[in-house]
Amino acid sequence: MVAPAVPEITEEVLHDSIDARTESLLALRELGPPDLVHLLKQPVRNPGKQLGVYHHVTGVDASSSASLAAYINTLTYKEFGQSATTKTVEGTYCCYNAFSRVDMRVHAPFPGSVESYCVDERGEKRKATEELWLETYLCSVLRAYSYADDGTGDTIRKIMGVRRFNPVTNTETEHRFLSAAEQLFFRGWQLGSDSVVQVPNVVSNHLTTGLLKYFQTTGRYASGINLFEKLRSQNPEVASLLSKVLFMGNEEVEGVRILHEALKDSPMDYVMLDTQAEFLMKKAETATTPEQKEERLRMALGCADRSTIAAPSEFGTWARLAQVYVAMEDWENALTILNSCPMFTYQDKDAPLMPEPKDVNLPTLPETRLDEIDSEPESRYHEQVDPSLLNLRAAAYRGTFKQAYSILTEMTAKIGWDQLLKIRSNVFVMEDEYRSEKQETAQQAYPAKRNASTDALRGTPDPTANGNVAVSQASDDEDEDDAEKDTDGDSIAQTLVTNGKPDELERPSGAVDPDEAKKEAENGVEDHFSRLNNKRLCERWLDSLFMVLYEDLRVYTIWRTQMAQYRAQSMQYKKSAEEWEILGTLAERLQHLDEAVEAYRACLGMRFSPKALSGILKVFELNKNTRETVAATIRLVTWQYRWYSEFSPELLHTIRMLIEDEGAVKVRSIIQATNLPQNVLDLTHHYAALCATFRSSGTDG
Repeated sequence: MVAPAVPEITEEVLHDSIDARTESLLALRELGPPDLVHLLKQPVRNPGKQLGVYHHVTGVDASSSASLAAYINTLTYKEFGQSATTKTVEGTYCCYNAFSRVDMRVHAPFPGSVESYCVDERGEKRKATEELWLETYLCSVLRAYSYADDGTGDTIRKIMGVRRFNPVTNTETEHRFLSAAEQLFFRGWQLGSDSVVQVPNVVSNHLTTGLLKYFQTTGRYASGINLFEKLRSQNPEVASLLSKVLFMGNEEVEGVRILHEALKDSPMDYVMLDTQAEFLMKKAETATTPEQKEERLRMALGCADRSTIAAPSEFGTWARLAQVYVAMEDWENALTILNSCPMFTYQDKDAPLMPEPKDVNLPTLPETRLDEIDSEPESRYHEQVDPSLLNLRAAAYRGTFKQAYSILTEMTAKIGWDQLLKIRSNVFVMEDEYRSEKQETAQQAYPAKRNASTDALRGTPDPTANGNVAVSQASDDEDEDDAEKDTDGDSIAQTLVTNGKPDELERPSGAVDPDEAKKEAENGVEDHFSRLNNKRLCERWLDSLFMVLYEDLRVYTIWRTQMAQYRAQSMQYKKSAEEWEILGTLAERLQHLDEAVEAYRACLGMRFSPKALSGILKVFELNKNTRETVAATIRLVTWQYRWYSEFSPELLHTIRMLIEDEGAVKVRSIIQATNLPQNVLDLTHHYAALCATFRSSGTDG
């Protein structure tokens, strides 16, 4: 299999990129940035002049200095861009070790001997030991999975010039990966965790997330079961991970048995309780009768409720409980629990901070040439986009805010916007009723000192369990701007189609500011709100989410209304490709899949878009459209390879599931029968060959 092309970013000042990486080490908080490869070159005709070029890479074997030096060596024999007129004098490979928080470096002069060392956060050199190389290797594999693109191209566009390789290509490299994971497993919490986890622990961290993603991508469940069985003997908490892999491999009875036994010993392990709740919710979706569904959701409710008691400061436990209430169609409780979620400031993946380059060379391999893909970059630059589409704030949500918004949009999709507003006013204290009640009772005096905050919150969980402390900080950091409700003349959209009937899209009224209510209470204002005793104060971040949801629905409604009007008049509704792509993501965000596909198709009719094609691919997979799935996957694999990525876990998973459902022979035949150049088809055959190497279900032999 041909390797992706090598991008070259030329430095303005020699070794600028390495110096910038060294300076950024102290600020790293996650798994670290992609590996940096720096080459020092000199023109063949002018040996006195030197040139510094670099690129980034993930998935290279970082188990030793020899393997990294070997990668540098492969670059010296390739001739891309300036390489034809220059020769490499030396190379430096930098790979971050997130366990010990050092940057492992290999310096390879040509000719000369290889030097390996590490640089700590203070920029000081240290000796590279075998233990440090083991940690570095494991971090490298986890980065390759964590920082891989999901097919949409969003990750690829974040950092320029990154080559992405598959770190585990056969059973031998799998053994090395799982052996390293086993040795360092109980230090995994040191790596941190996803942004929705407040406190990393033994079973919730970047290492366990990477392991579960690997098993899900490759289908190597037996290897995962074997690993977690060994680790469970050392720590019973690992039972939650073991059961998750068993559920992935459809060994549900064994998974339930292990969870049941483990919870006898640790009845308040929140990860096990959450795993149980998640499993029961999935079983409720496949229930054959309403009674069976109700029973399974009732059991899921018990598990989810107890997990919030076991881990009151974790977002995931409260979000799961809210999801259970949504599935039970208990809307008031769903909104109440959503309001209780502790929100965290989103911590993005570490990205390299490089100085402005002198020159950028992004070559293309002949193997990736496909006309519809090659025309994509040029056409993007000339597209006009309506400002109202660019300013949709929900598109920028990440982490806990994105998940909370998803729960809110699910409720809206099921019951409609008007009904959601009614439930909101039933659950929370609205500003108008707060002012009205305050005026009515202003002349009354009471012997007992009470305040709006405690009255309004009567009946809610304990404030610390409610996550208010975490919310206040997250609100200030992440949602301060969103909390300011823009009440300037926003035109209300004409109609909103809810359950087939057009209704007026009402702008949400403001909930009372909890800070203001508490401040008045602290100042000794004595109010008695008899009608508000059973209502809650809506957190600022959730109040903001309602305003953001309104903006999404307003733009969506205008779009659908205009589309209907144009069709009624047999006129073409025109938008640029970029606008269609944004409308597609908007519809998908609001959980209107048919409308999302319609917008994505309109975008693809004008130019290639990995985001649009990836959105359609999800629907193809859902509907088991094999040929359409294959056609979309081939194009996405080619686009990824065009931008130096030979590995996407999501696309590998898609191919694996196709083979599992249809068989390898049929899938290979469909790929080969596609009317595209052979060099393009070979890229997707490579993914299918990986499945055969791992002996996935449906492959020959």
